[in-house]
Amino acid sequence: MALLGLLVPVAIHLWNRRPGREVAVGSLRWLAAGANRRLRNLKPEQLWLLLLRAGLLAVLAVAVAGPVWQQLVPRGRGQVLLSPQVIGTPAFAALRPTVDSLRRRGYALRWLAPGFPKMSRATLRADSLGQPDSARLLSGNTAFTTAFYAERVRQAAGAFGGQPLFVATPATLCGFQGLLAPLPAGVTWQTLPVGTATAWVQAAALQGDSLRLLMGTSTEIQTAFRWTSVAKPRPNGTVRPAGVPAYRLIAGSLQPLAGAGADGGQALPAVPVRTQPLRVVIYSTPEYALDARYLLAGVRAAATGLPIPLALSTITAPPLATTPADWLFWLSSAPLPAEWQAAVQKNGTKVWQEATGAGMADISRLVPVAADEVPATIMKRQQQQQSDSLAAGAAAALWVDGQGRAVLSRLAQGQGAIYQLHTRLNPSWSDLADSPTLPARLLALLQPETTDALLPTQLSGPDQALAAQDQRALDPAQLYASTAAPAQQATTPQKSAPLASRQTDLRPWFVLLAALLFVCERLLTRRRDGQPQPSLI
Repeated sequence: MALLGLLVPVAIHLWNRRPGREVAVGSLRWLAAGANRRLRNLKPEQLWLLLLRAGLLAVLAVAVAGPVWQQLVPRGRGQVLLSPQVIGTPAFAALRPTVDSLRRRGYALRWLAPGFPKMSRATLRADSLGQPDSARLLSGNTAFTTAFYAERVRQAAGAFGGQPLFVATPATLCGFQGLLAPLPAGVTWQTLPVGTATAWVQAAALQGDSLRLLMGTSTEIQTAFRWTSVAKPRPNGTVRPAGVPAYRLIAGSLQPLAGAGADGGQALPAVPVRTQPLRVVIYSTPEYALDARYLLAGVRAAATGLPIPLALSTITAPPLATTPADWLFWLSSAPLPAEWQAAVQKNGTKVWQEATGAGMADISRLVPVAADEVPATIMKRQQQQQSDSLAAGAAAALWVDGQGRAVLSRLAQGQGAIYQLHTRLNPSWSDLADSPTLPARLLALLQPETTDALLPTQLSGPDQALAAQDQRALDPAQLYASTAAPAQQATTPQKSAPLASRQTDLRPWFVLLAALLFVCERLLTRRRDGQPQPSLI
């Protein structure tokens, strides 16, 4: 339809024929001018100028339409995506025949890293000879290792549409956080045990003339912690724990010495040294007296696992916000005063609150955190409107029941947080008070350095160190339960994936062509204007 507009300039060109200049000679000047015979002599003149102008308008019309050149990309033979951490491991040596077979069939070797750079064959040869190569550089770069494997594989499936993918990643659990959504067909995912055991300093605290260190060790089976004591170093002194790199005590924190790194290649973070006792205040009203008694016993039992002394106080009068406290257990139906809310925001105080009101009957069981834990039973929960208000505040669920509902929520506010227990420790509400794991659960809250209960976006420095050193392995059955298993992919008939296409925007080229035609039209017009016009006598 846009090209029909060319009829207008053609008509204008034919109508605006410029007749020759008339020169009256002799008595002809007294003759009256004849009628305009323009309509009788409509014929094309200056054909090249007409074609240039029509072509210019046609090119502009096509450019406005947004032309695109679509090409079908031939389906590639496939891609082998290797995580840098698997290079050099015994498990990858057993997988080498499979990788070599795929390479002979035309599969391309790439790193499972941002941009999916190509992997040279020299890297495989260097790996077989035990020589250092680019895989070590990639594995030591946190930008290449912090992304979850599932997200990276989904990006590869989109980048290499229509091509089969063979993926090899470590089986470490830290790379499989979040939801494992089903992957597209044609993706074969092989998890490999890296066989790495790491050791690191998770937390530190000064106690008397000793420096207590929380030592963490992680293997494919478990991650464990133990306390050890060393002599208190002098300022800027060196601390050399057994089995881990040396540290230097600088400005209240343990700084790793230059060149010190973890077994996995990541840089070691600084470890803050705690010098003050943990200050805990339990405030309760008469209706929460029984809850306070159980909570007091649980906190005292959890204190045996703390690296620093516990300064615990129980009061029945509302505490002042000027009271120094790391934790405030507010066991009252009254709302938290604004002064304490400001202390949460500015001072980093953590507040524990329990359900208020009569509650509603709701039988459920607490999801255990250990294989041998007996699930606690929840008999009553707080009213629904209170739960909705917390959900609207983007609270994170730390303890959940069998239905996926939050039992303990954490709402970050400034430097601190508010922990809301959606039930109570009262035996008429739940049997949490009788659970043998209550002290361990409270210890994980009082000392978050030994737990990964917080969300990834809210990880503190010690929690990030734990996530970086965690070597626990994922059961392959868990991966294949959320994705298609290789055997199932082979037996289930799959529809052939459509050919991928590549689109090229042609608008810049048409605009350039229009500019060239415009220059030619101007040159031709100026040349025509410079020529003398024929005279009619």
